[in-house]
Order: sequence, then C-alpha cells, then structure tokens
Amino acid sequence: MDKAILTCALTGVLTNPKQHPVPVTPAQMAAEARAAFEAGASCMHVHLRMQEEGLGHMPSWDPDVAETIIDAIRAACPGVIINLTTGVMGKDISGPAECIRRVRPEIAACNAGSLNYLKIKEDGNWAWPPMIFDNQVSKVQAFLDVMEETGTHPEFECFDVGIVRSVGMFVKAGMLKPGMGNAEYNFVMGVASGMPCDNDLLALLPRWIVPGAVWQTTLIGRSEIWPVHQKTAELGGMLRTGLEDTFYLPNGDRARGNGDLIEELARCARNAGREIATPDEARSLLGLQPRGENHVHTPARAGAAP
Repeated sequence: MDKAILTCALTGVLTNPKQHPVPVTPAQMAAEARAAFEAGASCMHVHLRMQEEGLGHMPSWDPDVAETIIDAIRAACPGVIINLTTGVMGKDISGPAECIRRVRPEIAACNAGSLNYLKIKEDGNWAWPPMIFDNQVSKVQAFLDVMEETGTHPEFECFDVGIVRSVGMFVKAGMLKPGMGNAEYNFVMGVASGMPCDNDLLALLPRWIVPGAVWQTTLIGRSEIWPVHQKTAELGGMLRTGLEDTFYLPNGDRARGNGDLIEELARCARNAGREIATPDEARSLLGLQPRGENHVHTPARAGAAP
C-alpha cells in the first residue's frame, strides 16, 4: 500500500511513571498524543491508568477516566482515530466493555487468542509468575458483540502464528460483521513467549491473512526493533510504536517522548517510498465509517503528505 497508517501506543500497562516517562493524567496523555499527531500519527492506541496519587502504574477500567482521557486527546488532536485497549485476564469483560460503550472508539483492540505470557531472567527465575493471557473464542465473540453494538472496528491482536491463522477462521465463521470495517491484523512481536521480533518471520506472516485485510506490526524491544519496522514498511504493513512498546530510538538513545518515536516511524515509511496517511485516509484504508465528532477533516501535519 502506498499510504502508511502510523499508530502511537501512548503509555501501555503497568509501567511505573516514577521510573519511566509515561503519561498518565488526561493532560499528559493529550500532550503526548499531540506530539505524536504532529509527527504523523493518525491513530492513538490508548491504555487507561488509575488517576489516584501513587497508583498511576495500575490500569483503570473506570468509564469516567476513559471519557476524561479520550475527550482530552480528541480535543488536542482534531480528527484523530482512537484505538482503545481491551486486554483483561479472565472471563469478566465488563470493565473494557463499559469503557467502549462510554467513549465509542472507532477502533478497539481484540486479542485473538490465548498465550502463556512468560518472561524468564538470566538466572533462571521467572520475571513474574507464569500466567495465561486467556482469549478463548467465546471471549473474543463477547468483545466483538460490544464492538458491533457501538460501531467499533476490531483490531485483531496476534501474539503467535496460530493466532494469525485463527483470525481467518473468525472471518469465515461470520464473527466480523458487515459494517465493522476491513479485517485488520496486528502482528505482536517481541513478547518473550510469543513471536520473536524477526524479519524472516515477518516476511512469512502476510501469506496467512485473509484477502483484502490490512496488517500492522507491534514491535516490543529496544533498538533491535527498528530494522523490523523498516521491513514492515517495505512489505506494505502499517506501522505502530510508542512508549508502550519501546523507550529507545534506532541509535540506542532513549526517546524523550512519543513524538520522537513517531518521527522515526515516519522516516521508516518514507525510506520505503510511502506517504503518511492522514486520519481521513486511514479511515478509508480500514473501511471505517465517518461518525459525528470523531470525524473532523484535518489539515496536513508535519509527518503527513499534503
């Protein structure tokens, strides 16, 4: 594809803001989103944090928090596409479901399969207690039902090759309803127990997506992720980065914020001969329908083609 959609993953989950410069408050989230928007990001992937003093490292599923943060981002970035996280352990999806209903994002993450979520230290001890990130088909369907209700487009998060292949089965089974946009895959690479961040593997993955689908990569790591971002751009994938995924620029320096990271991502797209999609162009590529206050025509930005 000639146009590249840039997504900024603003803050992530559990990273302690006292140790790393991740945004937490509505004002911080809006400022980081604006910097990324000006650098070319059309889409903001949003995690929500508790707003109480000392709890900014903990996730929140309070719809009031969701509304305040999303309103601040939309005000700072007119016309931006909101992509809301949904990832929870267990069967109870009421928290993310109510947040989706409150803010009606144009896109929401839809984790498409289960994974043993593991990380081990050099000394052989677990970095955290082994856990299962459970996303059985009934849970995926429950999220898709909420997204259909709110007119939200699902972005299928794929942590392993079998999960990529499962999305094709979801589409064949009719779980992606008409009006929910084109099938969209997010290849998540770099989780220790999932797909490695590897150019050779990346080159194989698009053969297992459904015809007409859009795909992007989420690459987790340090400076070693940037050659894979470049490969994504060259293969026609969409591009995502942000403080959720990395703190590091291609030269190994720490990024000052999300704007620095999106500038580098835009450079990857341009190196591949691709232009940066505006929000309106991104909507068209994803098959999204204009919706009220979410759809505001935006002028060209620094990272976007005029």
